[in-house]
Amino acid sequence: MKLAELRTRLGYQALLLGGVALLTSAALAFAALLTGPEIKAAEEADLKQSLTQVLPGSYDNDLLKDTVSLHGEAGEVLVYRARRTGKVEAVVYRVTGYGYSGAIVCMMGVSREGKVLGVRVIKHAETPGLGDKIEPAKAKWIFDFDGKWLGEPPVDKWAVKKDGGVFDQFAGATITPRAVVKAVKGGLVFFEANRAALLDEAGGVR
Repeated sequence: MKLAELRTRLGYQALLLGGVALLTSAALAFAALLTGPEIKAAEEADLKQSLTQVLPGSYDNDLLKDTVSLHGEAGEVLVYRARRTGKVEAVVYRVTGYGYSGAIVCMMGVSREGKVLGVRVIKHAETPGLGDKIEPAKAKWIFDFDGKWLGEPPVDKWAVKKDGGVFDQFAGATITPRAVVKAVKGGLVFFEANRAALLDEAGGVR
């Protein structure tokens, strides 16, 4: 059978297509094998940077390896624990609020006493010039959480001023700060509900 005639056969075309797909898959797999470690290292570096922004001071352990996963109101929460001489001094985890344009993901650090060490928004899609004031590069608003806990302000004052709370809202964008305040408050409630497990104390779930 001549080659030209063979090429018109359906089986030949399927075989050719399969061969091309196989070669493409092999090339992609090889590229992933080569770049995988670099991508993982870059992701870990970004994560460490996020952790250090809400976790002042120095600690003895590798936070990325000292974690515990606990059930929260919205599902599983991965918690990073910071230790000195074996004792957990602080924890870091993500909390999420829902603003005008969707989810607002924050990283927050909490001391073993239950006080906020820092909060940073790591993902959002709020309106530029309005809702983006939750970013530290745009405004200092996010730093208002530092040192706060569920007793200061009182629980019923954990809201924006428009709702009777103590936190400022933004002109024309109340929904955004309201969502972040609610998320941070929820993060502190989560800490109090899981204190023993988070601090790796006797009786805590690991």
